[in-house]
Amino acid sequence: MKIGVVGLPNVGKSSLFNAITQAGAESANYPFCTIEPNVGVVDVPDTRLDVLADMYKTQKVTPASIEFVDIAGLVAGASQGEGLGNKFLSHIREVDAIVHVVRCFDNEKIIHVSGSVDPERDIETIEMELALSDLEQVTKILEKNAKLVKTTGDKSLILGVNMLTRIKEALENGKQARCLDYTEEEQKLLKNFALLTAKPVIFVANISEDDIGKPDCNYVKKVKEIAKTQNSKVVVLSAKIEEEIVALDKEEQEMFKTELGIEESGLEKLVVASYDLLGLMSYLTAGEKEVRAWTITKGTKAPQAAGKIHTDFEKGFIKAEVVSYDDLIDAGSYLKAKEKGKVRIEGKDYVVKDGDIILFRFNN
Repeated sequence: MKIGVVGLPNVGKSSLFNAITQAGAESANYPFCTIEPNVGVVDVPDTRLDVLADMYKTQKVTPASIEFVDIAGLVAGASQGEGLGNKFLSHIREVDAIVHVVRCFDNEKIIHVSGSVDPERDIETIEMELALSDLEQVTKILEKNAKLVKTTGDKSLILGVNMLTRIKEALENGKQARCLDYTEEEQKLLKNFALLTAKPVIFVANISEDDIGKPDCNYVKKVKEIAKTQNSKVVVLSAKIEEEIVALDKEEQEMFKTELGIEESGLEKLVVASYDLLGLMSYLTAGEKEVRAWTITKGTKAPQAAGKIHTDFEKGFIKAEVVSYDDLIDAGSYLKAKEKGKVRIEGKDYVVKDGDIILFRFNN
């Protein structure tokens, strides 16, 4: 689960990533080619874990997490090698989704790379570079596969050629690949090409600290209008404030957020939105040794969910003892939930639900 953080220079991307890194369970260098972008791993907020930890008197709590990769160097001309160009564009191909930071504040002391604040223009600049890079890649693949289709007549190649032809036309007309409709078969095929413009996007509207709690300014409204046309999400936050929040201890953070009149930080909103954007959810395991959230894709069946813990669990899967979080809390304990008939025995076809607390049975 990697999320790439992109944006023009001086839009607040570095401040946001500093907040992500400080809040993260760890931060490290992510080696790739000759460039080493920063990586921050951030916990997915889940109050259920604290409740279970108290119930089970557990020794350890392990939440789900998301990895954010700081991708720098994106400027106009990046697809032709400007800035650090294609080297950084290659990093974006490695991520599952993109967080696009957009400047939505005026500040004469912070010079804008284009001379003025204009979210629409800034978004177009970044998206144009991603589209040009994709167009170059799609054109190369099409040329190669079109020749193979003629000689082999391979059906999967024909499907790919038809799909890429549609994508090429869309890119040439200024559209992103993610804005097209795909069949289920095409969606599986699309993943193989790692197209930049096919990746889901969250726009982060970075506002000034003075605009927190106020109605959306015109800059934010413009970002939301663009996001709506692309079926993308928008998170509004002040990167500078986020940086200040994570520098405090937990008690001070709550006091600061109360002072600002916000229930949850922008960073928390971003993490939850990223988790949701990728169609992810958590099932839980609970005991005295550990309470833990396990990340799976929505629609995952019990054996594959078990495989997240260990491949042997999936291979030797027998059954799953399942109780929903709400039923467990209502009962007050696992034993009482069992007595009330709330603990179910599920087999290989069971589709795991968010918040299921599961004990897997398997053969070694």
